[in-house]
Amino acid sequence: MAEPTPTASEVPVPDEEALARLRFRRALARKKRKEREAAGEIKELNITAMMDMMTILLVFLLKSFASSSAAVTASEDVRPPVSTTRATPRDTVAVTITPKGILVGDKEVLRLENGQLPAQALQGRLVLPLDARLKREVEKLKYIAERNPQAPFSKELSVIADRKVPYDMLLSVLYTAGQNELENYRFVVLQKEGD
Repeated sequence: MAEPTPTASEVPVPDEEALARLRFRRALARKKRKEREAAGEIKELNITAMMDMMTILLVFLLKSFASSSAAVTASEDVRPPVSTTRATPRDTVAVTITPKGILVGDKEVLRLENGQLPAQALQGRLVLPLDARLKREVEKLKYIAERNPQAPFSKELSVIADRKVPYDMLLSVLYTAGQNELENYRFVVLQKEGD
């Protein structure tokens, strides 16, 4: 036979002491749960380890900045002349003259015909495709200089030319650069071995 279920009047009513114990156990369980959850949290930062990391990054960046130089695109076509200069290259607008063509940066601007400037690309001494490209480069450098006082427009041009480039062609390239406010020329050369 099944036992009869107790009615509401038969259920024992807990006294105040039992209720207090029950509240205490719940509060203790809540406190332990919060402590377990907080155990994984970082309450304070260890600044020493962070400073060590930043120091290492700073040294690395200074070292890499000090050893950087002008970007010169290596090519089989270009063999610059050899010199004993000790001047360090700078990062400027670079014009490369190869036996096959003229490049600004690493983009070809003009293809040579039989090692000479094509007649349709010239207007007197001015090399028209080179003039258009240098105008864009100068505008870009001026735009940067307006917004960043740390990078002033220096009016410098690095010329990377094969040692067999005719003087007349070099003169036309320099004239075109001069027409675009690039007045300070730097010729990139190979440093003589042993120096």
